[in-house]
Amino acid sequence: MKQAGPKRKRLTSEQQQKAAALEELLFPGGAGDADDFGREGEQDAELQAVTELVRQAQANQRADDDKRDGEGDHDFLIWEDRGAGPVAGYYEESEEDHAGPAETLLADRGAHEASLSEAGDSSDEDEGAPAGEEIEDDDPEGDGIGPGEAPDLADGEEPAGRGVQLWEDRPAARQVAPAAQRRPVWEDEEDETVEVNIAGRNRLRKLRQTEEETVLTGKDYEARLRQQHSKLNLRTSWATEQLEGRTKRKRGFGDDLSEDDEEEREGVLASAGPLLARGALLPAGLLEATRVRDANIAEPSAAVVQSVEFHPDGQVLMTAGLDKRLRFFQVDGVRNPKIQSIYLDNFAITQAAFAAGGSHVIATARRKHFYTFDLASASVEKVAGLVGRPERSLESFAACPAPDNPLVAFLGNEGCVPLVSLRSRQCVGDLKMSGTVRTAAFSADGLEMLTSGSDGVVHTWDMRMRRCLSRAVDEGCFCSTSLAASADGRLFATGSKAGVVNIYNRTFGQQGLDLGSGHPMLPASASPLKTLMNLTTSVDSLAFNPDTQILAMASRMKKDALRLVHLPSCTVFSNWPTSRSPLGYVHSLAFSPGGGYLAVGNAKGRALLYRLHHYTAS
Repeated sequence: MKQAGPKRKRLTSEQQQKAAALEELLFPGGAGDADDFGREGEQDAELQAVTELVRQAQANQRADDDKRDGEGDHDFLIWEDRGAGPVAGYYEESEEDHAGPAETLLADRGAHEASLSEAGDSSDEDEGAPAGEEIEDDDPEGDGIGPGEAPDLADGEEPAGRGVQLWEDRPAARQVAPAAQRRPVWEDEEDETVEVNIAGRNRLRKLRQTEEETVLTGKDYEARLRQQHSKLNLRTSWATEQLEGRTKRKRGFGDDLSEDDEEEREGVLASAGPLLARGALLPAGLLEATRVRDANIAEPSAAVVQSVEFHPDGQVLMTAGLDKRLRFFQVDGVRNPKIQSIYLDNFAITQAAFAAGGSHVIATARRKHFYTFDLASASVEKVAGLVGRPERSLESFAACPAPDNPLVAFLGNEGCVPLVSLRSRQCVGDLKMSGTVRTAAFSADGLEMLTSGSDGVVHTWDMRMRRCLSRAVDEGCFCSTSLAASADGRLFATGSKAGVVNIYNRTFGQQGLDLGSGHPMLPASASPLKTLMNLTTSVDSLAFNPDTQILAMASRMKKDALRLVHLPSCTVFSNWPTSRSPLGYVHSLAFSPGGGYLAVGNAKGRALLYRLHHYTAS
């Protein structure tokens, strides 16, 4: 037979009035029912215990509110018995968002009914219960504590297996320590004792500050490495936090900027470069360049890359070489997939270039004929030798970049420059200069052309009138090997067999011209803006970048003989290329139309690709 447990006892009218007063105290103006609360109420001792807990929680809440400056919702856990669940839960969102009935305070009715029984109550029958009805024992452990009832404990005492928490401010518990108090996740204790010999290895000698310095501690070695990284990667210097001497704060729209904030903003804007303006001034001295995947990584050339050139739209790069193939790649700096490859039988290509605004490609070799490739129809056409001309080889030429003037100027014999139209595939003119013609270059609009040769005299030709506009002696040059004209028409550069590069202003005048008389034109003596002698062998390649701030010059006669010139200051960039740049023997080079890429073709059949971060990649 089941043993009867403690009996439930109903509250008297006086106890019900006390319960109603407690509900009015907890929920002023609420709509609680005193009878319902009385039916679920407690004896005087339990009422006093709960009332004391609630008053203590409210007092702690008021004290904490006085100290807290922030606003927002807060969760307060007034009572928690981790062994049996919460007895009283209280959630406050605002002063007007209180719950009304007493059942909100007494959240768990089933658990709270057990707290109505006293430990010493041994009555067998309830006053309102039917005779003979058995009541289940709500205290099976016999400790006099019902589920959800707070035990009487001394200060600091906690029952085994249970945790009692009278107060918790959950938003405050979620606060994160400020950044200034954070510590590294892991620290190597050996950094304090380790020693690094920076004089014994060639690659570490650059970290020395004096010649006598040989050994660094772990901390100093780390600091030197960070300093060296900052020198080589200047593009991230503007994003470094400067916390010394001032504190950061959130600034609203109406706040005025301090002097430090103004300087910081000016520094960011000055370093943003291409983010703000396409034609931003390129700083001198150091160039931010990164090597990316080779442009022809999908299909490297099997021989020397004689020519590299970007299409005017900037999306396609063409390579050509002695392996008799024309290759086209889509340049993105990541994959650089191959678009097409064209094989020209028995035709080792010595030069190839886009012509007629990028609609055609001209390829030449040491042959009397040449090939044209139409990009629109993807058709290859062989053009026979020039009728009536004695040239047995058409290996060098200059193509007009203007789409409305599809003209090709071949470098012929005895100073002759035959002009061939791509429309008729026939010779439409002939220019004659003194000396042997070695190099030629068209202006960006195609209206003028520069030629030079063995006598070191630069000729300027009007392509509409087919006449010479001026002649000027290239200072210090006895044999010209390369020419390049800038895209804006302001400058042109000459390269000589001795490795001297001269930069000229095209507005130097037309001195020495006497077109009205029968006397031969005398070449003018023009002074260059700058003479560069960084190369010691024959200058074979010259190229201006699109905004005329960089001039690239290279020689194929010496390994790694490539230099970049900062044109506004006429100085050579000192940090690139480095001794570790795998340039090899450079045979060709080209800038992308946006200036963001530099392609370099070498003797190993590779088209190296470098990203210039000052310019956009497109």
